[in-house]
Amino acid sequence: MPTTRAQEAAEKRNLRPTKPESNNVTTKTASKGKPASSKKPASTKKPASKKAVKKEEDKSPVHVGEKREADADVKEEETAEKPPAKKAKKEESNESEETAAKKHPMESAYQAGTIERGHIYFFYRPKVELEEAHSLDDVQKFYMLLVPRPPQFASSSGTSANQADEEDDQEMNLIEAGADAVPAAEPTGSSKKHFRLLILGKKALPDPDAKGSGRHQVFWATVSTVGDDLKKLEEGLGARTYETKTRGTRHQGPARLAARGAYAIVNSDARTPSQRETHLGFYLSHPSADQLGEVQETLGLHQASSFVLQVKNPLAPPSGPGQVGLSQGRRADFPEDIMKDVFGKGGLRGRESYGLRFAPCERKEMLDYEGTELLFIAARSGEGGLEQSLGEGRGQALEEAEKSEGKESIDQVMKELAMDDSKIPADPLKGGWA
Repeated sequence: MPTTRAQEAAEKRNLRPTKPESNNVTTKTASKGKPASSKKPASTKKPASKKAVKKEEDKSPVHVGEKREADADVKEEETAEKPPAKKAKKEESNESEETAAKKHPMESAYQAGTIERGHIYFFYRPKVELEEAHSLDDVQKFYMLLVPRPPQFASSSGTSANQADEEDDQEMNLIEAGADAVPAAEPTGSSKKHFRLLILGKKALPDPDAKGSGRHQVFWATVSTVGDDLKKLEEGLGARTYETKTRGTRHQGPARLAARGAYAIVNSDARTPSQRETHLGFYLSHPSADQLGEVQETLGLHQASSFVLQVKNPLAPPSGPGQVGLSQGRRADFPEDIMKDVFGKGGLRGRESYGLRFAPCERKEMLDYEGTELLFIAARSGEGGLEQSLGEGRGQALEEAEKSEGKESIDQVMKELAMDDSKIPADPLKGGWA
């Protein structure tokens, strides 16, 4: 069918491309003529380059303005969200500061776990004019000697040839349960050692196994001597002769060594200050279990025992029906930080201005003051009781260590103390009176 000129003109108008399409074609044609490196498509692994972004904008110019507005809105939202995050951190830090400020004043000073370990020795001295003791009635004084030591894993004994092996063993010991309670081996032949000599009030230790006693058996003890020279200690424990106005010349025999072992002082892991307890536990190496005799039984010495250890406030007046306690001039003079942090002096703890009347022996330095008054409260005996009191494998670790040291001779024990057995008899280590 023939077409008119008007129809041909209309068809040409319909086939003619619009202006935007012409621009796109031009852009694509121009891009094809350029090197591929200048217009390489953006990789999926790397962020798009500025040219690639510009290319995308050129392809859809209608949406360019909208995209920039959207990006700007996102940035404004992110910027608006950041200050609250900083504010939240600031609020958290303020809360932590407030929590620290609200903590109990004694919490920062308390250290849970083993605060000291060492070797422990027990002596008894017969009464005046008695060469031997045959019962508790013949005993004038009963002593406990504490010789602190570093933990076994921290010692560096041995020859240089085996140093590497020892370091490996020390690393193994660090992860063993209860290793912090085992003292390093006691050096022999040295008289320069730090020690504390305690006098036990009832001439025996409280017996945790006594019928109906439980924790009701409470015995007093006093830190009599603190020093660093075992030779002076030997002189103090040795025989002496003195003059009196009424009875003339008097003679007192030397103290006798009745037991030797290892001890650990452990602070319980308590949630509040009122739940804190300090335990002193020991395991005897001498005598061995099969050699414990009448002497040890009379003095309340079991193979393994533990006690709750408390310290009396030196500012508190004597208590009890017998007004038990040292006179004011003979009591320990603790520094102010101990009086406040441990006893709560100044209204921090208790109802009195001096604070608590008794407190756990939570700092080992409290035992380094002569005149410190202590309470030994019977807790538990036996290997199981020792482990229960000290916890975390410490009782078992002490047991294993002392069973090994129990193989040492009595002469070796006396060398640890730098003492002469002719001056300080050690016969009771065999179980009998001397």
